[in-house]
Amino acid sequence: MDLYLPIAGLSVNALVIIALGGVVGLLTGMVGVGGGFLTTPILIFYGIPPSVAVASSATQITGTSISGVLAHRRRKGVDYQMGGVIIAGGVIGALVGVFLFRLLQTIGQIDTVVLILYVVLLGSIGILMAREAATALGYLKPKASERPPRRHNPIVAALPFRWRFYRSGLYISPLAPFILGIFSGMLTALLGVGGGFVMVPAMIYLLGMSAQVVVGTSLLQILFVTAATTMVHATTTRSVDIVLAVLLLLGSVVGAQYGARFAQTMKPELLRLMLAILVLVVALRMFLQLTWQPEEIYTVQLL
Repeated sequence: MDLYLPIAGLSVNALVIIALGGVVGLLTGMVGVGGGFLTTPILIFYGIPPSVAVASSATQITGTSISGVLAHRRRKGVDYQMGGVIIAGGVIGALVGVFLFRLLQTIGQIDTVVLILYVVLLGSIGILMAREAATALGYLKPKASERPPRRHNPIVAALPFRWRFYRSGLYISPLAPFILGIFSGMLTALLGVGGGFVMVPAMIYLLGMSAQVVVGTSLLQILFVTAATTMVHATTTRSVDIVLAVLLLLGSVVGAQYGARFAQTMKPELLRLMLAILVLVVALRMFLQLTWQPEEIYTVQLL
């Protein structure tokens, strides 16, 4: 069943897009990432223009996150105070990111920049996550020089104006999650990602948050930041394809519910290893798209 996407300017198989949304939703509920790091590249591989894929993925992630947050809220796995601080930074970061997006779009370099950023970001994050997860599972031996992980990063511990985040069990400065929120918001605007694949490790290893609230809190900030990003994209870059976003939502909302249940039955380390493998595969495919020379650089056809 083919449907025409008015903003993207092409027809797609609706069932394929819905299935993609279901897989992304499953991943969202399992590990607390928005799924945009997977949605946006696959849409680009499918033929969707990168600018439309980025803006529409942010729209889809908003709906997926609602489902995921509700599932984790029932398990009391959301720190609303921490989430509020991250959201405040995320909205500011989204505004800055959309401004950069518009600038790159104006000079005609947004497609190339999106691909390069994906390769660099996903490659580095994937390697770090794979190494950490493999070590935790016993597949790799830790280096003798490595020290046991701290409760939170020493730089974070030294920041002033500390608050108590009771649900997370922390007494740290709100500046740290606020700055993380700004970074996450910029990623959302530029790449169409929820930022969860960066925020989840940062919450654990930089802020020292309790594992019980990391996924739910990550989804909470993703919900509001992607909603703000969608509104700004729709009014400035005009790259949001609502038909594409709705198709993705049909599958992802259901998938997020099953993902949240499935996450309770698997080791967190194994989930992180699975995520790392997916990230590396996507990064490799994006790298090939940037560097692989086609058999025919151009073609000439009679009109």
